[in-house]
Amino acid sequence: MTRPLDLSHERRTGPERVRRPIYVDHLPPCNHACPAGENIQAWLAHVQAGEDETAWRVLTQDNPMPAVHGRVCYHPCEDSCNRKELDASVSIHAVERYLGDLALEKGWQFERPFETTGKRVLIVGAGPSGLSASYHLARRGHAVTMVDAGPLAGGMMHFGIPAYRLPRDVLDQEIQRIVDLGVDLRLNHKVTDLEAERQDGKFDAVFIAVGAHLSKRVDIPARDAAPMMDAVSFLKSIEAGERPRLGRRVAVYGGGNTAMDAARVVKRLGHDPLIVYRRDRGHMPAHDFEAQEALDEGVQIHWLRAIKSLEPGSMTVEIMELDDRGRPRPTGETETIEADDLILALGQDTDTEFLRSVPGLNFDRDGTVRVDERMMTGAPGVFAGGDMVPSERSVTIAVGHGKQAARCIDTWLRGGLYQPRPRNPGVSFADLKVPYYVEADPRQQPHVPAEEATTGFGEVVGGLSVQEAHYEAQRCLSCGNCYECDGCHGACPENAIQKLGRGKGYRVDLERCTGCGVCHDQCPCHAIEMIPEPNP
Repeated sequence: MTRPLDLSHERRTGPERVRRPIYVDHLPPCNHACPAGENIQAWLAHVQAGEDETAWRVLTQDNPMPAVHGRVCYHPCEDSCNRKELDASVSIHAVERYLGDLALEKGWQFERPFETTGKRVLIVGAGPSGLSASYHLARRGHAVTMVDAGPLAGGMMHFGIPAYRLPRDVLDQEIQRIVDLGVDLRLNHKVTDLEAERQDGKFDAVFIAVGAHLSKRVDIPARDAAPMMDAVSFLKSIEAGERPRLGRRVAVYGGGNTAMDAARVVKRLGHDPLIVYRRDRGHMPAHDFEAQEALDEGVQIHWLRAIKSLEPGSMTVEIMELDDRGRPRPTGETETIEADDLILALGQDTDTEFLRSVPGLNFDRDGTVRVDERMMTGAPGVFAGGDMVPSERSVTIAVGHGKQAARCIDTWLRGGLYQPRPRNPGVSFADLKVPYYVEADPRQQPHVPAEEATTGFGEVVGGLSVQEAHYEAQRCLSCGNCYECDGCHGACPENAIQKLGRGKGYRVDLERCTGCGVCHDQCPCHAIEMIPEPNP
């Protein structure tokens, strides 16, 4: 017998169109995850096309230091990349480093603003957040003065990240390119009275971006003055060319990235490093690849151990266990570990004492400065970012703060309040229709063998070649944004999709479109949505 009609299914076509296709721009997951707010998909598309300088200029609209970030960023963009559901994430940070290094090689410079506003902005701190804010404010035509208490610009990028991860010539060149925009950089200039500094310089706004340079301490009983130092001071001394007198075995107490760096530096100085951490590997704050690289270089890590006391040549540690929430708790069992010196890497605090007299500023318990959604403190015209405010701490997050603060400062100086543009909806891997793709592994950056890497402070990770970088960029799936593959144009049964020319996309001829949705169903990057036909 003939089955009855199913009238419950979605109506696709008929005498009247009930829905129509529209082209949309979604927010790719890589862009959404980038703390610096880079338009990653856009500059990858230019690398795909072989337009490297254009790609660099698109990238540096948001981030002025791609050669630095291609080395030190922990690339959360890659953790969010939809490509990993197929084979492996696009090596975005490697392509970013390629563009940054190419720009230094070719001598590409930033374009200076044609007009000036006459407004003066003081930046306190020449670390990643201060450099980023200076760059964006200078490009908007403001006169920027950036002061720093240290002898070099760069902050913890200079004094906290070892040269084997970030070569100093790369860092210095990218800083100089920012200064060349007309930024007045004043080093060895410590601000002790912010209000007086602002008034004397006739500054219209201030951005505070002092990094976290004060190491946290812990009370460990030590007999006979057992040698103990903090990781930040240790790394700074190495950067200054000093060589601290250390014994054969050096312990580092902590589980963060600074602890891993300190231990790897100890190894390069010819000593035997070991790390003591009170939780396990799955709960450490350091990124897993940082710990793995330390292990590969011969650093011993004692998990679930807390130091109880120090004696000359050894330390007593208590064995810990994790509770249901992953927190360490003592077991009462102890053991002895041989160690001649101890380096504390338990985190850093920010010195905000010079701000205590500024009226209107409020502080959290950890000493960080409270800011509103526009990064302004309680004092009008005084903004803060980077390690100064409650947030996760990384170079890329600090750079993102600098960019955001610059936008807010610029709008405030022009008499308005910055309103962020609404974000486009995101796109997941489930939204994509990937009928074909290049099934290949990502281009891997060359690593110096561990036994060779630990003999000095040369860079341990290499970069991609031109061919490798272009190949890697081509692995991008262009999630949520049309890349003009012509699939919709070829699939439409009514020839309703019209090409507008390269770079201009397509137009839907509604006189021909029946609303069948074939264009939407085949779109590999989900750049087409079907919307209800509007009422007449």
